[in-house]
Amino acid sequence: MFRFGAYDPDAGIHGLQNYVLSPNDNFALKQHSNADGIRFAVMILQKPLDRELNPHLSLKLIAVDGGTPQRSGTVNIEITVLDANDNPPVFNQSLENSPPGTIVITVSATDLDEGSNGKISYVILNSVDDASEIFDINGETGEVKLVGSTDFEKKRQYQIHVQASDEGGLTDSSKVIVEILDTNDNVPVINVMSKSSLIAEDVQPGTVVTIVNIQDADSGENGKVQCDINKNIPFSAGCSSTSPIIFFFSCQRIRDMQCEYYTGGQ
Repeated sequence: MFRFGAYDPDAGIHGLQNYVLSPNDNFALKQHSNADGIRFAVMILQKPLDRELNPHLSLKLIAVDGGTPQRSGTVNIEITVLDANDNPPVFNQSLENSPPGTIVITVSATDLDEGSNGKISYVILNSVDDASEIFDINGETGEVKLVGSTDFEKKRQYQIHVQASDEGGLTDSSKVIVEILDTNDNVPVINVMSKSSLIAEDVQPGTVVTIVNIQDADSGENGKVQCDINKNIPFSAGCSSTSPIIFFFSCQRIRDMQCEYYTGGQ
């Protein structure tokens, strides 16, 4: 909260009447009068400041009188937002369709020796999986880059064994685990599990006509499917929340209808 007061030697309507604050997202202005009738303004913080979004604010506060012509005074308000420890460390993450050359992680080792004995180089050791074919490391900087393609549906995790060596022949190694993140890169697949080629004209509403299985290889929200059928046919769809099976029912009698309906893309 910030308090401001302006002085106007004029009296009555010609004296100080109002304060105006320049538009902003964080502060609101409230006006008060003290026991002597002198008006003052209070800036109140309504929305928290975020140094990472806006480290500096420039505002203007204008005091105006009620005379004709109206006169005003302006003060510039400069606010510097100090940092607070409100952000946790965040590791870089790469999606399954990240292009070759994407930096996955940078490993770092230290050596207390001097000269060539303290110069470190990095290599990826042979692993039980194909990590050495998917990832490569910069021997000088320790940057681990993607050189092959990854597929979440085929492999969700890689273990990379990195070795750091100095020129004196001493080594140390570390294991880096790379988790592959899923992207929505698979389309739903529809399979007709059973179908009826003929339907009696007096079939009762609620009769199961066919069962369809819909699956999506993606995970989480990307793997959830939503089902719809045409609105102009005498059938309705019932989706099971616990399985990808959809039951199609006739919703009305179809006596005397000269139509044919096909399922399963036929």
